[in-house]
Amino acid sequence: MGGVVAVVVAAGFLLAGPACAAPPYQEMAQRLVGTDQGVFARAEDGTVLVAVEADRPVHPASVSKIPTTLALLRRLGPEHRFETRVLGTGPVHDGTLDGDLIVEASSDPFIISEHAFWMGAGLRDLGIREVDGRLVVVGPLLFNWKLDPQGTALRAVLMGDRDRKAWATARAARPSLGDTPPRLRFLNHAQKKTGKRETLMVHQSPPLVRILKAFNCYSNNVFHPLSQVIGGPAEVQKIAVESVPPDARAGIHIENAAGAGTTNRLSPRAAVELIAALERELATHHLTLTDVLPVAGIDAGTLHDRLDDPVTRATLVGKTGTYGDVGASALAGVVYTQRWGRVTFAVLDRGVPVPQARAHQDAFVRALVADAGGRALAYRPDPVPAMTAATLAVGR
Repeated sequence: MGGVVAVVVAAGFLLAGPACAAPPYQEMAQRLVGTDQGVFARAEDGTVLVAVEADRPVHPASVSKIPTTLALLRRLGPEHRFETRVLGTGPVHDGTLDGDLIVEASSDPFIISEHAFWMGAGLRDLGIREVDGRLVVVGPLLFNWKLDPQGTALRAVLMGDRDRKAWATARAARPSLGDTPPRLRFLNHAQKKTGKRETLMVHQSPPLVRILKAFNCYSNNVFHPLSQVIGGPAEVQKIAVESVPPDARAGIHIENAAGAGTTNRLSPRAAVELIAALERELATHHLTLTDVLPVAGIDAGTLHDRLDDPVTRATLVGKTGTYGDVGASALAGVVYTQRWGRVTFAVLDRGVPVPQARAHQDAFVRALVADAGGRALAYRPDPVPAMTAATLAVGR
């Protein structure tokens, strides 16, 4: 009987041995990134390749934009366009709008100076050279990536007092605007009660998917005010938690939808699960991660000059995060390999100088590709950078 027990125990030990073995790249990650830093990586077949401090939540910096991207797509859809209506409160006589010019804003995150020039040119085409009234903003107005509640910055561009360099881009995109930029005059008289509001023009944003691609490429913090359209960081947090398995939920805390502030937290495991959730959401719209995140070494922005050597270029699609003030630096995404297929990973550094952290993150990806073999994406980006492409994709 004792011999049988011994055999069973031995067999059990043998069976348990491989299951207890360290993940394949555990030692590599500890050596290249650090034993006290967060790394989690999972192969396409579900094999955990690395799990170093995988469940410890740390500040993820702009990797926070991944759950915000997921939440915006979930609530609005990739083809959503924001509309900004421009109205007048009076008739037009001899080039003068006899009333106020009203901007009905809808949190469009992509109204910039070039678009303001297009608006001004549109008003000029309607015969409006001056406004015998004020510029009145109704609703949340974002202009040049910042809140502009009174329309002060927008008004300055419409008047020709700011961002004259943007005129060259605006005119190059629409040569029909002519050689002279519009210069709208505001006489700043008291609000007039001359009749009902009449819509003069409607400005449409690019499709949301283009906005997300541009903003993720350049890690634009307008993500935070933009999130208010769907309920703010609380809604981002809710959707993020609902979208990942229960064992990853405790590793998610979002109070700033762009990754600013000091209180956001993600664990490496949660970051990986959120990337997987984002992929699933994109697939329902026949899209992939490359439609909303930058490809390393290819897309202009934060990943353009990273992992851009011939071996790793175009093998990674993902998101960077940098917030030196709180000691946070991160890289998360998917690496395409020959051995493991798509490897979803997150490296979340804390308390390490940013240049050193980035070097460690890139070294981890290079070592992974060197061992598993890289598989470059068949990715054809727009011939112009994502930000320029989105700028030109506004509704006319």
